[in-house]
Amino acid sequence: MPVKVFLVDDQQLVRAGFRMVIESQPDMEVVGEAGDGDEAVHALAATSADVVLMDVRMPVLDGVAATRRLRQRAQAPKVVVLTTFDLDEYAFAAIKAGASGFLLKDVPPPTLLDAIRSVHSGDAVVAPSTTRRLLERFATHLPDDALAASSTWERLTEREHEIVAEVARGRSNAEIAAALFVTEATVKTHVGRILAKVGLRDRVQLVVLAYETGLVRPGSA
Repeated sequence: MPVKVFLVDDQQLVRAGFRMVIESQPDMEVVGEAGDGDEAVHALAATSADVVLMDVRMPVLDGVAATRRLRQRAQAPKVVVLTTFDLDEYAFAAIKAGASGFLLKDVPPPTLLDAIRSVHSGDAVVAPSTTRRLLERFATHLPDDALAASSTWERLTEREHEIVAEVARGRSNAEIAAALFVTEATVKTHVGRILAKVGLRDRVQLVVLAYETGLVRPGSA
């Protein structure tokens, strides 16, 4: 069954470009479009979608608020936020609102398609090229180092702490496996156990929490 994708962007040309890329794939289909967040929220009440590509800055209702409303629903679609360098703060807010990841709008088509498939399969999309830059911009809002010993992390093993730090720096499972001399399957198993222990949905939330609690500091890679 094809992955059902819904497009949300206030620029019709952008939506047309995404539609062309997505519908070139035999395993995907575009099931609808919206020009703002409010229109998307209403349309998705009647249209079933697996993944929503959500612009951040739009009229009427922005992507952050729209993501929050969608993710509060039962059987909510996954949301991938599309942003630009100038709007990283909106992407961060959208991730906290429940998005499964974020990408730059000028991402190459193969990367966009891979992201849709990854999110649909239950993974999160944290673009390594964006993660560190995004979080560096929030350095002044992060808590003191004293919070690094937060009880949130006390239940993790030493190895799990290492993996959280690597994930928070935007590194892929393959990169983490190479750095720690383990297999990708082992890394994936560890990440799953970590998420279960700390009660998080995906690795995007793990990245946010690691920085917010001071477990990892911006620029510490």
